[in-house]
Amino acid sequence: MVTITVAFMTVTWAVREPHPVVRPLVTRYVGYAQDDVTLAVHRGLPSRHVTLVISLAGPVRMAGRSLQALVGGLHMRAVLIRQDRIQEGLQLELDPLGVRTLFGVTAAELSGEVAGLADFGLGSLPERLRSLPTWAERFALLDAVLAARAVDPVAPPAELGEAWRRLRGADGRVRVADLADEVGWSRRHLGERFRTEFGLPPKQVARVLRFERAGRQLRRGHTDLAALAVECGFYDQAHLTNEWRALAGCTPGTWIAEELPFLQDQEVEVARS
Repeated sequence: MVTITVAFMTVTWAVREPHPVVRPLVTRYVGYAQDDVTLAVHRGLPSRHVTLVISLAGPVRMAGRSLQALVGGLHMRAVLIRQDRIQEGLQLELDPLGVRTLFGVTAAELSGEVAGLADFGLGSLPERLRSLPTWAERFALLDAVLAARAVDPVAPPAELGEAWRRLRGADGRVRVADLADEVGWSRRHLGERFRTEFGLPPKQVARVLRFERAGRQLRRGHTDLAALAVECGFYDQAHLTNEWRALAGCTPGTWIAEELPFLQDQEVEVARS
């Protein structure tokens, strides 16, 4: 667990990998507690994950809805989330390949949407988590609940799994035609099946992956945008800036000024179960 102070705001992060049984479905658990939050609106950026957010304080207010716990699919635009002064909750990064197993739907059925966790038979989970006093106990409960759903995994076709992992592993820096050749499908067939399973075609997922890689590097302090553009697979700095406007709703410079003081790169803090 890490506690930091930004200006007058205190932020506590607790980050852990799930139990090995759950790990193929969920990349990591992030617990957060924030006091004296001054950023009124947070940009929920597109990412490679289906996101599960469980608030242990007030409800999450976004997209015209107010929910205590929600699941958000892959998306191509930033989601604006209104923030209260005090926040506490958990965020789970779900692998889209595991959504069938966890929720009984495809990632495509969640793409661009926000669904309440109660829709999937887990409406009591926020209260159960709130009743536990430590992050370790909360993570243990998540392990137990999700492991019960992982007993009988439901996987998409092997070719889609291979294509997703290849695209993800390259952070989007792979040609769709090459990806289709690798799995033995035509480019059109891959695109159709990819969209049906994940909600986005491979080309759009590749955009999200490159954008997400750039975001990770910005969090780490790599703010030379020209060099960052080359590293992350953009044509040039102008291309990087245009993609940020499209996917984040602002330029990298605006995002750095608004959000970066309230964020940190948490990868080094991940603890294994």
